[in-house]
Amino acid sequence: MIRITCQTAKRLKSPGDDDPETRRAEMSCGHAVTPQSLTGWCRSLLDQGQHKFMCPALKDGTLQRCNAEWPYVEVRRLAVLTQEEQSHFEETMAVLAAAEYCEHKTCPGCQTFVERADITNLCAICTICTAEKGHTFQFCWQCMKEWKGPAPRSDRCENPGCTNPDIEKLAKCRYITLPEVKNVSCPSMRACPTCGNLVEHDTTGCKNIICNRCRVEFCFVCLKVTQECLQTSSYFIGCSAGVVPRQTSIPTWNRN
Repeated sequence: MIRITCQTAKRLKSPGDDDPETRRAEMSCGHAVTPQSLTGWCRSLLDQGQHKFMCPALKDGTLQRCNAEWPYVEVRRLAVLTQEEQSHFEETMAVLAAAEYCEHKTCPGCQTFVERADITNLCAICTICTAEKGHTFQFCWQCMKEWKGPAPRSDRCENPGCTNPDIEKLAKCRYITLPEVKNVSCPSMRACPTCGNLVEHDTTGCKNIICNRCRVEFCFVCLKVTQECLQTSSYFIGCSAGVVPRQTSIPTWNRN
């Protein structure tokens, strides 16, 4: 659960970047960067679980990020990656992309990977176990036990102790204050209002955060997407809608 704030955009430089003799590459979005800074920035994104490389530079005269996506072929060419770095980048990108676009878990019956047809339904069917057992084998996507009770359901099955661990984390997280945001205290952990991914605020920088899964920026205080929040507020003052208390449900990501 990694956060990226509006302050991140100022960290694209490496020592020596201000030297006029330092070689810079112009990216497809028009912003220039040294190969060393480009490599470091993209590696940090991979470390944060992001497989898409977005430009963090601020647009001239604004606090709005460029956010243009840099194609990997461009990054590979302009960052002058070593063979080892290139292998690391490509292997990590493949793993992260698979995790984002292919939601799968291991069947508790046969240990093979199963992908849910309906991400809002906790009742999953394993075709291999179904064929071997001669009847439909269902298991709970949440507690990972053989399914009990009626289906479909989005909250839990009838197995004892079947609870959503993310809901428990949201319920038990501490409250924090944001020193750079006036008079604001809020839960330290939020479920992204777009995809439901859990993210934390480290109390530095502004109140807005970019989800490291869906890449949508939202306000950690009012849970509105940043563009909507900024219509009546700013990055460093409280929200007109107030502070949303601890969340008791997690949004389902509709990727369409």
